[in-house]
Amino acid sequence: MKEEQILRKYFPESSVELVFNLIKLKNLHLKISKNRKTKFGDYRPPVYHSNHRISVNHDLNPSAFLITFIHEYAHLLVFEEHGNRTSPHGKEWKMKYKLIMEEFLNKGIFPDEINIVLTKSIQNSKASSSSDLELSRVLEKFNKDDPKMKIEDLPDNAIFKTSNGKRFIKGDKQRIRYKCKSLDNNKLYLFHPLTPIIPVSQ
Repeated sequence: MKEEQILRKYFPESSVELVFNLIKLKNLHLKISKNRKTKFGDYRPPVYHSNHRISVNHDLNPSAFLITFIHEYAHLLVFEEHGNRTSPHGKEWKMKYKLIMEEFLNKGIFPDEINIVLTKSIQNSKASSSSDLELSRVLEKFNKDDPKMKIEDLPDNAIFKTSNGKRFIKGDKQRIRYKCKSLDNNKLYLFHPLTPIIPVSQ
């Protein structure tokens, strides 16, 4: 079928039938989105449209694409049961996400390295896979792009550039993210440890 052929471009091959069944079950509109720096995917309830809608960034590797899809599908199930009466990533969402993910984990769809970390991660899931550093690191290993230097690879007070050419000085770590000062306006910004950067010689 044409729909399943499209899914094979983005999802792990062994997950396509299961994903397709989930899409059909809820008459879901799945949108392949352009890259969004602030999120990997999102869910829209059938308020302004006649069906549920999920979008996932096109440039994720197959395992990350599937994990993001399941994350958003859990939001769909929570909305069906509770509407907007729960917190976005509260206990109701965590339970749904864990239940769906276990179905995929039990079928051996993910590579072993991801499977191990993901099994641990779903015991107390984060609001985003990017908030789970161990999961983020293992998913990065399966990207096709050439490895890039990350903020966490730099020494303290190192100067670096982001993809848009802006320059910063690496500062202290605040829980997960690094507080960095812009050399353009002296304002402070928080960066995820795995943000790709370009080091600048001092």
